[in-house]
Amino acid sequence: MGAIFGPAGNSLEFYDEGHKSTLEAPGWVERYGLDCYEYQAGKGIYGSDETFRKIGEKAKEHNVRLSFHAPYYISLSSVEEEKRLNSVSYIEKSVDAASKMGADLIVIHTGSASKISREEAVALAKDTVYKALLKCGDRGVTLALETMGKKNQLGTLEEVLDICSIDKRLRPVVDFGHLNARNVGGLFVTKEDYLRVFDLISEKLGPEYAKTLHCHFSKIEYTSAGEKKHLTLDDEVFGPPYEPLMECIAGNGLSPRIICESDGAQARDALRMKNYYQSII
Repeated sequence: MGAIFGPAGNSLEFYDEGHKSTLEAPGWVERYGLDCYEYQAGKGIYGSDETFRKIGEKAKEHNVRLSFHAPYYISLSSVEEEKRLNSVSYIEKSVDAASKMGADLIVIHTGSASKISREEAVALAKDTVYKALLKCGDRGVTLALETMGKKNQLGTLEEVLDICSIDKRLRPVVDFGHLNARNVGGLFVTKEDYLRVFDLISEKLGPEYAKTLHCHFSKIEYTSAGEKKHLTLDDEVFGPPYEPLMECIAGNGLSPRIICESDGAQARDALRMKNYYQSII
């Protein structure tokens, strides 16, 4: 099938053209030449059930595959039990909304590792995710855990894979910009650098998890503490470069979903990646 590409939420172009409602997003994404769309609920889940259903209908009509970004304030590893239990509730609400719109996956931030050891944070996250799996049941929506960009956050690739290993229904979301930022740059230079990520996922979880990986990509400015802010593909300072990733995917028969999170230019940059990818397959 090959890789598919789309934006995280609505880009500035979408609004500059006079569009106001996310109901218009699937049709716009298809006309733009893209394949998928990640609904952004990072600040909270505010849409009505009817709106979610209508977005799903539009996505089917325009053959746009949907995913759903759960609220940023979810913390799987909080030292406060109340916050962890609230996070289970937020995950359940995200799954409910995603199910109504036909999104097959929700992206979840893992939380902090600043007040306790990283091993303790992973253990707490595993317990929270397990509770969420029990609560959510089987609604056709995968819980997917994202790699994070700040050093004090839980969410190295190894940590995410460790958490995902507790249940085959869990999947990783690899944000290459995040991983590069928490490494203070230089992590991804060649296609072999990117391939190591897919190989590790294949080794820890299985080849299918690597082949159909859900990815986030953008260039990200960083400091010594990791992620600072998202940039666009035009940036020539911080990276990481997208071309070796496209070459890695094309050269190894991988079929990831790549959601672009460039600052305001997520659709334009998603299409830029797609065009480069298609030029080499």
